[in-house]
Amino acid sequence: MKSAMIVFLKEVRENLRDRRTVINTLVTGPLMAPLIFVLMMQTLVMRELDKAEKPLPLPVAGAEYAPNLVAALRQQNVEIKPAPADAERAVRERDADMVLRIPPDFATLWKKGESSQVEIVYDESQRDTNGAVSRLRGLLGQYNRQTSALRLVARGLSPAITQPIAIAERDQSTPQSRSSNLFSMLPYFFILGGFIGGMALAIDTTAGERERQSLEPLLANPVPRWQILAGKLGATTAFAITTVLLSILAFAFVGQFMPTEKIGMTLEIGARFVVCTVFVMLPLAALLATLQTLVAAFAKSYREAQTYVSLLMFVPVIPTLLLTLVPFKALTWMYTVPLMGQQIVITRLLRGDHVPISSMGLSFLCTTFAVAVLCAIAARIYRSERLAISA
Repeated sequence: MKSAMIVFLKEVRENLRDRRTVINTLVTGPLMAPLIFVLMMQTLVMRELDKAEKPLPLPVAGAEYAPNLVAALRQQNVEIKPAPADAERAVRERDADMVLRIPPDFATLWKKGESSQVEIVYDESQRDTNGAVSRLRGLLGQYNRQTSALRLVARGLSPAITQPIAIAERDQSTPQSRSSNLFSMLPYFFILGGFIGGMALAIDTTAGERERQSLEPLLANPVPRWQILAGKLGATTAFAITTVLLSILAFAFVGQFMPTEKIGMTLEIGARFVVCTVFVMLPLAALLATLQTLVAAFAKSYREAQTYVSLLMFVPVIPTLLLTLVPFKALTWMYTVPLMGQQIVITRLLRGDHVPISSMGLSFLCTTFAVAVLCAIAARIYRSERLAISA
């Protein structure tokens, strides 16, 4: 193993000499993703909070037909504005977020004690208007319930008649578990960090050295090929897991500046989260490093290897999208699947759930087994003399 350590130190030293690679791998990758993510979340949260605190601008068509309703909306911090001539067109062209339309027969039906219909004209495809529409619906629903209760009282009836069942809600979520919906993409950033961290070194130690014709003299040494491979994979894995660790620490730092408390959420990335995440990510970093080395071994040039290895970046997207979009309950067999097991463990840690050591150990062992299989395949390729041929 002395030869493997020599190769390991050689690859690490040479990679550290390349300042551009070091900056992209250990600085830009781990820091840019957290900064961009936090800036996006900060902008989104602050914009929604700003909208919730400011008066709600509401163009109303036919406000003169329902003065009581309009007065009630004004009391709820709604700014009544004149409605445009064409409400539908104004909403489509985003001149107005929504328009409340009150029909002329509103007062007549109201006096008869019948239901009076109002219309909300809005465009659901405009995401930035969904909060305002929900707020208006809530205000109209509140006014509707109050009016219904007053009508029943005026007729000598109890408002409880319309509510035969009283619903008591007991929300079992915590501020930390609620934050998992907002930060559901964090596991993908960690996995992607491990992928990017080892990509440059995996390409350089195979296709790069082959193109520079420095791989052939290395393989000509009287050293078992598997030790050379072990040194190269060890260096690639070291850079990959370092990038993952830096990404976790960066998110832990910038997460302190997010206004999550204002929306009833918390992002806690403590020592336990860091240790557990690095533990389950270590074999995955080795798996990604081995897979990248295998793919790069089939390329004839550095540029060709970049193209092939870059396509592998879509592999971590698949389990991330599935687990983010499809509701699931963590089952034992899921921890045995590489990528999926890590995704589930990190997601549960973000929620503040108790993740058994057996589950994390199962994910670690199964991913390690996958690494062993890929390493056996890579060792067989390294025994081929064609690996050192650049032409």
